[in-house]
Amino acid sequence: MKIKTGMWIVVADGARGLVLVNEGSAMEPALKVVRVYEQDNPRTSEQGRDKPPRAFSSVGEHRSAIAEIDLHRRAEDRFVDQIVADVAKDSEAGRFDALVVVAPPVALGEMRKAADGALAKKIVATLDKDLTNHTIPEITASVAKALEG
Repeated sequence: MKIKTGMWIVVADGARGLVLVNEGSAMEPALKVVRVYEQDNPRTSEQGRDKPPRAFSSVGEHRSAIAEIDLHRRAEDRFVDQIVADVAKDSEAGRFDALVVVAPPVALGEMRKAADGALAKKIVATLDKDLTNHTIPEITASVAKALEG
């Protein structure tokens, strides 16, 4: 398979995202930026408490730590969900017929969960790589290579 004309490519991780469209041909793809996403997401320790909360046992004087919510991961998941929601709106509007999703494994799993039936049917390929810090030509080459092989 090749990067067809009009095919959309979403490149995302937990802090950055790009939505690209191929305005070139399948033989000479020319990816153009449709949308850029960025978020400032500090570490959990900077967002939440410094110590985990404690629970008291109903019998005796035992105390236990309660597992703390990973606020950093939660923010990353919400960020990825927002990208998927925006792309789903574009899909419903008929802006594309085929979609390639490129993300590291954790973000890719969250994107798969967030993609509903109609959007999921338009996903023609997924690539579990983090390409958010790469240039457009590098992204083009990586996606083209993955689709061919």
